[in-house]
Amino acid sequence: MGKATGFLELDRSDRSYADPKERLTHYREFVIPMSEEQIRGQASRCMNCGIPYCHNGCPVNNIIPDWNHLVYENDWRNALEVLHSTNNFPEFTGRICPAPCEASCTLNIDDAPVTIKSIECQIVDRGWAEGWITPLPATRKTGKSVAVVGSGPAGLACAQQLARAGHSVTVFEKNDRVGGLLRYGIPDFKMEKHLINRRLVQMEAEGVEFRTSMEVGVQVSFESLQQNYDAVVMAGGSEEPRRLDIPGAEMAGVRLAMEFLTQQNKRNAGDDELRAAPRGTLTATGKHVIVIGGGDTGSDCVGTSNRQGAASVTQIEIMPKPPVKEEKSLSWPNWPLKLRTSSSHEEGCDRDWAVLTKRVVGSNGVVEGLECVRVDWVDGKMVEMPGSEFTLKADLILLAMGFVGPRKPGLVEQSEVQLDARGNVLADTEAYATSRDGVFSCGDMRRGQSLVVWAIREGRQCARAVDLHLMGASELPR
Repeated sequence: MGKATGFLELDRSDRSYADPKERLTHYREFVIPMSEEQIRGQASRCMNCGIPYCHNGCPVNNIIPDWNHLVYENDWRNALEVLHSTNNFPEFTGRICPAPCEASCTLNIDDAPVTIKSIECQIVDRGWAEGWITPLPATRKTGKSVAVVGSGPAGLACAQQLARAGHSVTVFEKNDRVGGLLRYGIPDFKMEKHLINRRLVQMEAEGVEFRTSMEVGVQVSFESLQQNYDAVVMAGGSEEPRRLDIPGAEMAGVRLAMEFLTQQNKRNAGDDELRAAPRGTLTATGKHVIVIGGGDTGSDCVGTSNRQGAASVTQIEIMPKPPVKEEKSLSWPNWPLKLRTSSSHEEGCDRDWAVLTKRVVGSNGVVEGLECVRVDWVDGKMVEMPGSEFTLKADLILLAMGFVGPRKPGLVEQSEVQLDARGNVLADTEAYATSRDGVFSCGDMRRGQSLVVWAIREGRQCARAVDLHLMGASELPR
């Protein structure tokens, strides 16, 4: 453990943010790290629980008490080694993971969990600063080759593990840059993209080959992968968006959240406007913006809209407003349903719940408003409330209502793998094998829309399954 009485002596504290007025002027990260003394103090609060629920709360099963203790003891390099033993990319999760580990922390019973996410981030950031993170190429090659389709967190984690096991790994990415939704779905103000780039340099030195602008099912056939590689991993993500099926939704001012977020990330990367916006420039500047969907993607649309200079931003959600504070006796150590306010919300946003959209209104194809009605939930069923109709002024409506599964044209159709009842690629969490021999699947393409940390877990476990399939045994961890 850290310090036997640390949790009694020190209150919880966490990283702070730059002032909203300042951070809204740019797209850079704005989190202010704690000092080394502060972070070691926070690590000392880890109380050596008899059952460390944080292990199960964390999808990659980070060995949290161990690296907390090492940070408290000022042994940062060994803390980094323990952290990397379960997580290939802690600089990603240390920035964008919602930290289910903290919800599971015993100290969360008193609403004061250990600041696990911040400690994790500071360990890996120090590792990069000190030059401790270097390529780990395999000592011997197996002679086996693997094609990984998709370069999001699942594909990257799987590829890195397989390369370290000695296999020749090629990652195919349909976009012009590697990273999947890490690159084009996460705004730069939450995670700057140089963090991805330096991992790619490490992975290339470990033997991973990246082929960008190469969509499997379009530029290259799935059959050719099966012919030229000993195994294929489908890690293409869950990219089919949930659509808005109401009158007027076909207007040009109703757009998908991912289209909006991707354009801005491309601009930030230095792409010219035509390359960033092949369907035409999409911007919130001077507009009244409605974001439909109350999750993280919707929050990212709020932060991006405010940075672009929107006249107003309103986020609506069809579900009822969650409680401000959860009932710990019912929820702990599980992830609780409660009201969550992001840094983007704090920058300026009107939020509303239990709202059903009815019709997009406008003239000459130009969006002017969104007709809505309030709903009540009775015995799990949605009921419209009579007389509660209202109209929101809107120039731009962004759809952030989640995803319904992987895109079927191209990769999925050509692979002819079986799908589950939800339209995801059918594979279990032991063998990660699809219905086709030598073809595996992991991440959102297999489990459906989920968290980056779940994608990393599945990528790592899938890598072990592939290694076992190819070699008959595997030393890779699950």
